[in-house]
Amino acid sequence: MILGPYRAKKNGNISYVGNKIFKPIEDISSVCFNSNLYKDRVIALAKNPIWKHLSKINNTINFASTNYFNKLQALFTILPLTTRMISSPGAVYGEKVINYTTDTSPISLDWFELDKKIFLAESSQIYLELALLQKDINHVYAIYNSFRKEKADFCHLSEFHHIEYEGKVTHDQNLVIALGLVKYILKSLLSKNIEDLSYFLSNQKIEMLSEYSNNIDKTPNISFKEALNLLFEQTKDDRFLKFTQEDNFGAWEEILLTEIIGGHVIVSEFPLLEVPFYHDIKKGSNPKVAINSDFIWSGYREYLGSGQRIGGVEDLKYKAKIFNLPKNDYRPYLQSRELENYTQTSGFGLGWERFLQGLLEMPFIWSVSHFPRGHKKLIP
Repeated sequence: MILGPYRAKKNGNISYVGNKIFKPIEDISSVCFNSNLYKDRVIALAKNPIWKHLSKINNTINFASTNYFNKLQALFTILPLTTRMISSPGAVYGEKVINYTTDTSPISLDWFELDKKIFLAESSQIYLELALLQKDINHVYAIYNSFRKEKADFCHLSEFHHIEYEGKVTHDQNLVIALGLVKYILKSLLSKNIEDLSYFLSNQKIEMLSEYSNNIDKTPNISFKEALNLLFEQTKDDRFLKFTQEDNFGAWEEILLTEIIGGHVIVSEFPLLEVPFYHDIKKGSNPKVAINSDFIWSGYREYLGSGQRIGGVEDLKYKAKIFNLPKNDYRPYLQSRELENYTQTSGFGLGWERFLQGLLEMPFIWSVSHFPRGHKKLIP
């Protein structure tokens, strides 16, 4: 037995295993997010105890995150929710350059009488990097809404929440900090919210969570290449012989990988030109890989992404050219590397709803959101 809500079926489907309140579902993708799913949400909030327990769990996650960052002397930073600098502006597959607004498909807005559109932020990361330009500020964090113009499904919402950190640290140090946050949250929930956790999870699953929190520092960390090799050995599918994420590392593959590993796993060193532009290159790598990592929850998906940022001016200009960044829009970010006191940083973003869905083994990501916002829903 492993933790997590999903299992990868041999036919390529993803099944939901069920928890104490939801029954198993053979093919999770067969259930779509639609406007009728929660038309009675107001009544549900008043009568269904699930939302009370989720509220208490969310409250603990919020306080635990803030307490953890306070211990780290990280400063909460007030940031805009609108931007011209999208943190994941594009990707390159082979020789094909994707325009900077098509990768994450940001939600655009008219801003008064200005000609250019402005975007709802899909991450706070770029602004957190800029906040570290302040003298004697070494760690910052933010807990904010994020927006992506992608259709909601069993593990995606169009509006969600990030817990994000950025610091003047190496990527290795950043991984320790990220694991420390997850451990601190789990320990806090296990000490304060057993009744709430028990509403969703069996005693056995709670014991497994406790065991993982005690051994989180031992979470396996493998390279993306090693992950592909494990998937190939398991399936004998030739597509895993190609060193790329395109069409061969989605939800099904991530879930299967955790089944092969037998639990949670960190996957590092993704193809350099298939991840956001700001990730630094691992020196001497061939093929070129990024200094980045994804945390994959057991029986689930990636819920935390981290990386070391490009430090050199010329390296950043090179990546900006490849990714077709509009120089005027990204001038503040490019300018930061030109400052004499610039210090290279690393950081991570934890998807709140994703973390909660994996933790509580819920069938759908909208099952853990009081007011889910998808592509077909404007109320409540």
